[in-house]
Amino acid sequence: MTKVAVIGAQGRMGKTVCEAVEAAADLELVAGLDEGDEITSTSLNGAEVAVDFTIPSQTLDNVLRLVELGVHVVVGTTGWDDEKYERVQAAIDGGAANVLIAPNFALSAVLAMEFAAMAAPLFESVEVIELHHPNKVDAPSGTAATTASKIANARTQAGVPTAPDATETDPHGTRGGRIDGIPVHAVRLRGLVAHEEILLGNPGETLTIRTDSFDRTSFMPGVLMAVRAISERQGLTIGLDKLISLR
Repeated sequence: MTKVAVIGAQGRMGKTVCEAVEAAADLELVAGLDEGDEITSTSLNGAEVAVDFTIPSQTLDNVLRLVELGVHVVVGTTGWDDEKYERVQAAIDGGAANVLIAPNFALSAVLAMEFAAMAAPLFESVEVIELHHPNKVDAPSGTAATTASKIANARTQAGVPTAPDATETDPHGTRGGRIDGIPVHAVRLRGLVAHEEILLGNPGETLTIRTDSFDRTSFMPGVLMAVRAISERQGLTIGLDKLISLR
């Protein structure tokens, strides 16, 4: 029985994680902390693993505090960059705690990113569209940023040239933002939850890879997979794909 704490327990994702942990026969929810609650050995109540679904401005401090207390951490909050990863890596070096940070815990999204990276070198053009509810505080999504980086890396390794684009003027930025040279477009629309499309094109053909999460429960199998695996994942792990084999 693994003892689990949830940080951000009163948020939409946090509440869903609490319910998923409580429903799992091999996990025990021992603490649920939220804004204003101090992260201490006492408030964690013996938790071995903490799941952080808070906000980008808070998550780094949360992770560093949990690592200091020797608690493994599974992070679903987005807004990470290389500097923040380095700070986490420095904090866990030589310590007892492991950290897994994933831009998305939906298995369909993880697979979509992997499939896109596999396909990207075979197509002349590629663009990414992410679509989320209007309460999401960051753009683009961590999933879209990771997708674009994976695509760019795969194309660079394969020696694929830059995708054609004759655009000369775009004063309103309608061609989207560029992440490692890949155009990324963010949509915020009431009625959506979390969705992504990767569009790939060659002369005479296109391929669309799409993932849709219609409910926050779609993330729970991936979250529980990470909670169960984190004690064996030494150091810092970035991405749930490290726990999934496509072979």
